[in-house]
Amino acid sequence: MEIHLIRHTAVENPDHLCYGFAEMPLRKDFEEDLTVVQIDNDFDLIVSSPSQRCQLLAKYFKLNYITDERIHEMNFGDWELKKWSEIPEEEINPWYEDFINVKAKNGENLLGMQTRVSEFWNELISKENVDKVLIVTHAGVIRLILQTILQFPLENIFNIQIDYGKRVVVDVKNELASIKKVNI
Repeated sequence: MEIHLIRHTAVENPDHLCYGFAEMPLRKDFEEDLTVVQIDNDFDLIVSSPSQRCQLLAKYFKLNYITDERIHEMNFGDWELKKWSEIPEEEINPWYEDFINVKAKNGENLLGMQTRVSEFWNELISKENVDKVLIVTHAGVIRLILQTILQFPLENIFNIQIDYGKRVVVDVKNELASIKKVNI
């Protein structure tokens, strides 16, 4: 199975707002961004995050897709759409010190997100009669899938750069995954 993971194109966020689950609009020139995205239509299965910023990419390419909540970006709870600089220090500092276990009020931590993404990934790679898959999602989801494949420590998750509108290609044979291309 060949799996293409693509991140949505760039968002419009001049105020440096915290966002994950919240809807964040794409750049005003998002249609220009979409013209440089390189994907084909030859997929057996296409799954998108329910986020509009992901679905817009799938719709632009006229892809027949389904959505799955498990590949949504991290839920930052009460921090969603607040400026990072305006989140109280007593709330944000513990998260900075331990983003794996600490979560925003009404949000999720990285371990919780990892659980839902891993559930999605394991279900996906166990599918039969599916040769080529496209996943339209977010940087956090792609990083967690790569972490699952490579088994590096979770605290190193942000060491992987996932560019807007770019793909990661993974080959899976007998549930053994290998990363073929990154940011293409």
